[in-house]
This record gives sequence, structure tokens and C-alpha cells, in this order.
Amino acid sequence: MKKNWFDEKIDKFSSIGGYQKPELIQDAVKLDSNENYVIPKQFQNDVIASARKNSDVREYPLGGVERLIQVISKFTKIPTSMIGVGNGSDQILDLILSNFASKDTKILTSNPTFGFFEERCKLYSIPLIAIPFSSDMKLNIKDFEKESSNADILYLDSPNNPTGFQFPKNELQKLVKSFNGLVIIDEAYGEFSDFSLANMVKTQENLIVVQTLSKSFGLAGLRLGYFIANKKFTNVFMNVLQYPYPLSTITIESGILALQKSKSMMDSVKQIKIERKRIIENLKKYDGFDVFDSKANFVLFDAHGSYKRIYAALAEQGISIRNLGKIGKNNGCLRVTIGTKEMNSKFLLAIRDLLG
Repeated sequence: MKKNWFDEKIDKFSSIGGYQKPELIQDAVKLDSNENYVIPKQFQNDVIASARKNSDVREYPLGGVERLIQVISKFTKIPTSMIGVGNGSDQILDLILSNFASKDTKILTSNPTFGFFEERCKLYSIPLIAIPFSSDMKLNIKDFEKESSNADILYLDSPNNPTGFQFPKNELQKLVKSFNGLVIIDEAYGEFSDFSLANMVKTQENLIVVQTLSKSFGLAGLRLGYFIANKKFTNVFMNVLQYPYPLSTITIESGILALQKSKSMMDSVKQIKIERKRIIENLKKYDGFDVFDSKANFVLFDAHGSYKRIYAALAEQGISIRNLGKIGKNNGCLRVTIGTKEMNSKFLLAIRDLLG
């Protein structure tokens, strides 16, 4: 082996760039990372306080994951043998890619798709067949059907991040059933959408549905994701691929308590859907914007040549949204998270002042 192999590896990884996190703006109205601020802060406080009482962090969380999976099973109505967990859904996707894909594996997905997934494929030199969105941020199912025979893995985030697009249920079910390879459906934003494919796992051996408590439950900082898959895959993932203790004791106990109080989550999702409609309707009033429908807890819009000015002006007023720029044929894309009613009103008032 060449003596400088280590430096060459570092140079190779440096050229990839990595997943781009949003800019941190102190004390901002934070509408840039699709976090759930609608679920009451007291919900998190109560959950974490109770978790601390139930925990002794001097000990490894032996048996904790198994108890958590039992509660997820009750919440999803899926058998425990078909459920696995991870340190956020990111880690689950990473372990699947690093163990089931390679430079000889072709993945069929959309362009854009979840940024972390794209960056991980670059890291592992996994080729992507990426179907572009139309100018109105929609996908054509026939494009995926045409390319399906050329791919080994199908990955779709449903709804899509960052567009908010979700295929009609019958179209997505048909695509999953017809695909011969591994199918990964990422439902990180599933609770805000119209449907889930979780129950399809009971009949589709090649399907993995990935979900998370980060978005709907407002537990992004605890890093708790889970997946639903066939029993054989789940057993291998949890007993061979996954870390011995993938979740902290506090995360496990907090997740159990949060799932047992899921009504708070469902109430917040209902409110977010109402506010999502309000934001879409208000943004559509401006001729300078193209606003795209969303089934997630965010709204994507194209501000065209004004997008940099709008992003900067909002930041100056302490409102942080996501500056995405070019997506397909749209060059000025911005994405705003659906926050509380008060947060959303501040955003809409700022937009009105800028464009009114």
C-alpha cells in the first residue's frame, strides 16, 4: 500500500463536501429545519423529566431497545419482529447503504431527494438514477417505471424533502409492487401527509419503511428513528449491523413516554396542516412567487430573481428560512417550515412588508 494512502483518502472525502446544515442565526424565528414547534414545549419537558427519573445513566441501556420496540409496535400496529430502531432515521439509512449497496449498485430516486441520502451515496460511490421534478414540482410515475429495470434499489422520500410532493397512494403502491429490487420508502414527514405504506411491509418482502420521532413528535434533538421491514431483514439489521447500544437511555425512555402520549403529536399535526394551508394561500397571492403544494410540515416556493434578497431581508428581521436556490428548472427556491401560528404570522407579515 502506498505511504500516502491516508492523505489521498482525506482529499477524496474533502471533495464530497457533506450534508449542508442551515446557517445558525441567534434568537431567530427558526423556520429552516422542519422542526415541530407546534407541539407544546411542556410536552418535551414532561417527557424528558420523567425519562430522567426512570433512568440510571451509569448503566448500559440493556433491554431498553426491546421495550421501546414494544411501544412502537403498539403505536404502529406492526409486530415487534418487523420493527428496528436507529440513532435517527439518518443512521438507519446509512447502515442500509453501507451494507447493501456499492459502486456496482444503482439506486433509482428523485432529483432532488433527501440531501443526507444523496451525500451518503456520494461517500460510498453509489450511482444514482435521479428522475427530475417538473417545473411545478411534481414527478411522473411512468418515468420511474421506465427506469425500474435498470436499478437495484428504489429510494423515495414520501413526502419528498424539499418539495413536499407525495405520489398518489395507488400509484406509489403499484410502483412498489412492480419493483424487483429493494424498496426504501422514507416517511420522515409521513404524519403530515395523506397516507403511509407501513402496512404494505406485511405483504412486500422487499419493502423497508423508515419513520422518525424527530418531526411529528418534536424530538429532533433526541435522534430517534425506526423502520418497518420483513422479519429476516429486521433480525439481521438489529443483531448484526446495528450498534450494540444505538440509543441512549434518556432517548429510549423519552421515546417510550412520547409514544404513550401520542395525542399531543396528533393535535400538533392537525394544527400544522391548518397553518400549512394558510401559508400556501397567502404566498400564492404574490405574483412574484411560484408556490408548490406540500404534504409535509414545510412549503417550498420559487421567489425567482428575488430569492437572495428575500432570504437576507428575513434574516435581518430575525426570521430564518432555508435558502435552496436552484431545484431543477426553478432557480430561486426557498423553503419555510410550518411553525406555530405566531411564528407563521411573523413570517407572512415580513413577506407582506417586503413585497406589499
